[in-house]
Amino acid sequence: MNSLVATPPVPPHFYEYSRHSPSRSMSTPSHHTSSSRKRKAEDDNNDYDSRMSASPTNSPAVTPRSLPANRQLKRARPNVGGRPLSLPRLLETLDTDALRGVLRSICDRHPSLADEVVQSAPRPSVASALQVLRNYQTTLQSSFPLGGNTESDYAYNRVRQPLGSLLEALSDFTPHFLPPNESQASVSLSYLDGATDIIHSLPRWSSPQNNVERDSAYDEICKAWILVIREAAKRGGGIQLQYGGWDQKLAKHNQNSGGRLQAAVNDLASSLGWMHGPDPQGFGSPGGNDLGSIREQLLSGTYGLGTPVKVGPW
Repeated sequence: MNSLVATPPVPPHFYEYSRHSPSRSMSTPSHHTSSSRKRKAEDDNNDYDSRMSASPTNSPAVTPRSLPANRQLKRARPNVGGRPLSLPRLLETLDTDALRGVLRSICDRHPSLADEVVQSAPRPSVASALQVLRNYQTTLQSSFPLGGNTESDYAYNRVRQPLGSLLEALSDFTPHFLPPNESQASVSLSYLDGATDIIHSLPRWSSPQNNVERDSAYDEICKAWILVIREAAKRGGGIQLQYGGWDQKLAKHNQNSGGRLQAAVNDLASSLGWMHGPDPQGFGSPGGNDLGSIREQLLSGTYGLGTPVKVGPW
């Protein structure tokens, strides 16, 4: 009987509440989870709105980092075609002979530059001048024909051109080392010593007319010796002539030349004889003084030894 008791009807709003409200076991999410989802949704919306509203001009573009000045890469030249060398690189490729030829050609086309080149070039030394003369001498020796008589007219005609070049160079270099252009007698004497040796090496010819150039060279070098000797005797009492054994060297040159330098030997002997010779009236003393002995005393450091030293008024 009790089972037949009618169950009261369920209100309609109960079904509506049950459908939209899950049970307690499934509808109890934590507050932290819902708030995190809300913030993430807001962030996503903001990022999306920012990307959609950004323009190319207003967007914060990433600026490339500039390299320091010393680390910037050198840009390759756009043109890869041929071009001539610069002047410094061109001069590096020229040897001595080519450089001399270029400089001589420029001076010939522009004579006004010749004086500037002469003033800018270093002064030639004795060694460099003698080396040039020896180069001409080597060219002369290599020009002789193989075999046959080296003193014949045929040999002379074969070497005439290099022989003339050597004699011309000798005639040009010699005045450069003579006074007044050269003030040091030692430099002048050193050049004349080497130049005279080169003249000794000149070939002798069987025909006398072919030896005229060689004899003229001896005459010119003899005059040069005399000029230097006389100028050296005027300076410092000719002390530069007393050292280096120039009297012996000149005597040897005179012997090798067959006596063609005898005038220079006599001039040097006269200068040295005056410096070494006695001069009774030279110092105004009755006994006289020997200049040569005084010189020896000065060199040995014994000058004045044994002379009484005066004390007090003279």
